Amino acid sequence: MYETIIDAVDDFDSKRIIGVGGCGTVYRAELPTGEHFAIKKFNTREPDDLVDSKSFENEIRALTETRHHNIVRLYVFCSHPRHMFLVYEFIDGGSLRNLLNDGEKIQEFDWCKRANVIKGVADALSYMLHDCLEPIVHGDLSSSNVLLDSEYFAHLSDFGTTKFLKQGSSNWTSFAGTFGYTAPELAYSLEVNEKCDVYSFGIVTLEVMMGKHPGDLISLMSRSNAEELAKMLVLDERLQRPRDHVAKVVNFCVEFA
Repeated sequence: MYETIIDAVDDFDSKRIIGVGGCGTVYRAELPTGEHFAIKKFNTREPDDLVDSKSFENEIRALTETRHHNIVRLYVFCSHPRHMFLVYEFIDGGSLRNLLNDGEKIQEFDWCKRANVIKGVADALSYMLHDCLEPIVHGDLSSSNVLLDSEYFAHLSDFGTTKFLKQGSSNWTSFAGTFGYTAPELAYSLEVNEKCDVYSFGIVTLEVMMGKHPGDLISLMSRSNAEELAKMLVLDERLQRPRDHVAKVVNFCVEFA
């Protein structure tokens, strides 16, 4: 199987790359059977790179202990002196961020699909925080780490910064996350709890509804109430304004975020 996977990515040829992250590079692999998979190859600049090894172990543990339709599926992993990689299901729609930046495809991403993506991410987070043996904090929730299939069904990915919360003990970590999505208290205190993912989820929700990262709107959150923020927020102008029942759903998502 190892040799089959290496052949399927042409020995990790750059033409197979579909994404690059802080811990590694993601490749698209096509097996002789015609099946497609995503291969995440971790950086191995140094034999004893503890950061990448920790991310590798975190992702394996998180994805082998979770079973949820809104979380990307891990099939197998390889730990080898030459290569460390994970083999995932291939999600053909790409990332939420890429879709929001695609002027041609954005018209198909209507308000109902957007609300369903938000619900899918919420379902994944709720499962991780409430239905697992130990609560799991993703730690780097952003639009880049939400993958969509051809039906715009959301899949949470990239669990290298995952933290398992131990009851009755403090949970401290070095900073890991994406600026603009990270809760301010984590950046200052470096203490991880479920609120970190909840904050990031709010930012992603606003991004989905606005069609772009909320940016300066975030700085107003501490000084404004939900109704005032909702009035200042401009929905994605590339779509027609939502109406009737759909408008109520959109307004709920915005005020909730």
